[in-house]
Amino acid sequence: MIITKTPFRMSFFGGGTDMPHFFNEYGGAVISTTFDKYCYVNVRHLPRFFDYTTELSYAKIERVQEVEQIVHPAIRNAMKMLDMHELRLTYEADLPARSGLGTSSSFAVGMLNAFYALKGKYADKKKLADEAIYLERNLCNEAGGWQDQIAAAYGGLNRINFNADGYEVLPIIIDTERKRQLDNNLMMFFTGFTRFSAEIQATNNITAKDKISQLKEMYALVDEAEKILVNKNTNLEEFGRLLDYTWKLKRQTGAKVSTSDIDELYKKGLEAGAVGGKLLGAGGGGFLVFYVNEEKQESVKNAMKDLLHVPFDFEDGGTRVIHYTPETYIPM
Repeated sequence: MIITKTPFRMSFFGGGTDMPHFFNEYGGAVISTTFDKYCYVNVRHLPRFFDYTTELSYAKIERVQEVEQIVHPAIRNAMKMLDMHELRLTYEADLPARSGLGTSSSFAVGMLNAFYALKGKYADKKKLADEAIYLERNLCNEAGGWQDQIAAAYGGLNRINFNADGYEVLPIIIDTERKRQLDNNLMMFFTGFTRFSAEIQATNNITAKDKISQLKEMYALVDEAEKILVNKNTNLEEFGRLLDYTWKLKRQTGAKVSTSDIDELYKKGLEAGAVGGKLLGAGGGGFLVFYVNEEKQESVKNAMKDLLHVPFDFEDGGTRVIHYTPETYIPM
């Protein structure tokens, strides 16, 4: 039996520039972090006592005789890609799916990690990120960028650069106390709306020519944000103000990035004392994150009283195997 634990991520700057159609021509970069909310994938070979050969438990339960009969596209394609058979797979998570936190990609990375472990093989972070990107973007043909899979695999507060040759993951070196202050001054609230990121990406067509100028500016903001983080003489409030600016810029990239309800919630947060913030993910719903100085946090909580406040802390581990019991498996 294998159990993997894979973190979710929040993306601060550069979202959209991680799309190949953009970064292959212009380059791209994001700043993101993983935090201490996780998905767990439990995998073992299914004993041969049943009238089905594979059992899957996620939001639904599937019991099938053949891999081709599996409805869940990521599981079906991953099992075919790695030649997996006769499995029992269970998924559970600390936060809901389709909420702007890269949940589907965290699942893809954690599942691949579990499959390799079940085979008795080690897969490093880059292999897991690369194969999760291939699984979701090529085999499942889902629209979207590359940052989620990379963040889930590597973990930590990073700048991820993209170009025609691929990507590089650069940890952001930040003073310990400054990082703690950033962590403490970020507040996250669940809007209650969930959506499929791939559908939002496809609808917004974020790489259309009339949006290239906004994406170029969002790309440039990554440099500014990194300078704010690493320069201990710069007030971290500037990070919050830049979040506000990039959110307003992102809203111009597609009609479905925001809604009137989200706009109203965001306005309430700023009026209550938040310096800035943004909606996490492709848009349309999920989680709002605000940068709020400590003395204003109670006021912002009150303003968001109808939403679920989700406390969190940064994490640095990325995907990991937390339980490993080898199995003897002889294919039929």
